[in-house]
Amino acid sequence: MNVSGASAFVTGGASGLGEAVVRKLIRQGGGVVIVDQNEEKGQALARELGSRSLFIQADVTSEAEVQQALKKGVETFGGIQAVINCAGIVTAEKVTGRDGPHSLESFQKVIQVNLIGTFNVIRLAAGVMQKNEAAEDGERGVMINTSSVAAFEGQIGQAAYSASKGGVAGMTLPVSRELARWGIRVMAIAPGLFETPMFDNLPEQVKEGLGQMTPFPKRLGRPYEFANLVVSIIENSMLNGEVIRLDGAIRMPAK
Repeated sequence: MNVSGASAFVTGGASGLGEAVVRKLIRQGGGVVIVDQNEEKGQALARELGSRSLFIQADVTSEAEVQQALKKGVETFGGIQAVINCAGIVTAEKVTGRDGPHSLESFQKVIQVNLIGTFNVIRLAAGVMQKNEAAEDGERGVMINTSSVAAFEGQIGQAAYSASKGGVAGMTLPVSRELARWGIRVMAIAPGLFETPMFDNLPEQVKEGLGQMTPFPKRLGRPYEFANLVVSIIENSMLNGEVIRLDGAIRMPAK
């Protein structure tokens, strides 16, 4: 599938990895539906990028809001050929902390947004993509979901986050097998330590120290590198049903 002329639906698209993906796809000639809960950032990004972008404020855990966002995307661009799920939240909380057990509410929230939200978009977008005209090899679309290296080497305090991202990784193959009959591919990317808003409040020295944990290159990943991989996946039809680690060979320690 060529990015140029294709239309993408990017959740969490107003900042971080999602914003990098949005900018890359626009530069490559695609159209993008920017889906995010941050209206101020989303509207500003859409204004900057122009007519090939559309911002829609939506909660990925809401069936009605995602359906409406997909509908507006199809009305604007004529269809949705790629879905990139970047919306997510992170928390750090021990199972047995000083103040008692892990909050069940916070655990459920992370699972709800990162895993159920991703699946909600997948299940609703699949119905939209089934209606696309088949391209070469019968391809109708591609979905790219964001997992994490925490799915495989979760650290102490990451029980909720690791469970959510492990779920994203785990459903990649079965969903890709099911949607193959429609020519819809399903992939996941598991980033390592990347420069995203979650690191914004850390001192530069701390960020450099975290980057040194990566074997090579010894730095935090840059969002454009994530976006580059997204484009490669979209354009390579043999990539299907796989989780790709994008991590500079890092293997996270226990803490």
